[in-house]
Amino acid sequence: MDDVVNLNRRELLKTTTGLLTGLVVAGSPLALVAPGRAWAVDLAALTSAEGTELMAVARTIVPHDKLDDAAYAMVIKAIDSDAEKDESNRKMLKEGLAALGSEFAASSENDRVAALKKMESSAFFQAMRLKTLQVLYATPMAYVFFGYQGEAFSKGGYLQRGFNDLRWLPEVPLEDGGPMPVSS
Repeated sequence: MDDVVNLNRRELLKTTTGLLTGLVVAGSPLALVAPGRAWAVDLAALTSAEGTELMAVARTIVPHDKLDDAAYAMVIKAIDSDAEKDESNRKMLKEGLAALGSEFAASSENDRVAALKKMESSAFFQAMRLKTLQVLYATPMAYVFFGYQGEAFSKGGYLQRGFNDLRWLPEVPLEDGGPMPVSS
């Protein structure tokens, strides 16, 4: 107890900054869902448990195993924002989650798919599917993951800017490629 800890200014700032950042991020809703906590979002209309269940629904509807949870968190944030503005939407989400059960997120993928197939025609499933597709594939994180560089019009178009830079496609023989456009 009599030991005095000597920290210089740099060590003190590094320690307290890391500690404060950890406390802020860990205290945010949905922080427990992420493999890394830096992406956590605040929820207004939904609880953290509901956010976790909705994350599992979104991941089951559109499964990309290697896509970071942060991209799916943007979907949950958009759903939460809609639920905050519209009471009937919030009610529909809560009823859909109740129908799935509180252990949906912990279930195996096959069980999650079977549960969602049973409710494919429900308003809950259709709303989740639509919002997941709209938001997930419009996030810059998904763009990077899928190799999409974004719209090209404002950057001069695709022909002169990486139209043929997909590394996973085989090279087309020159004689099969057709004429190249001429720059004017």
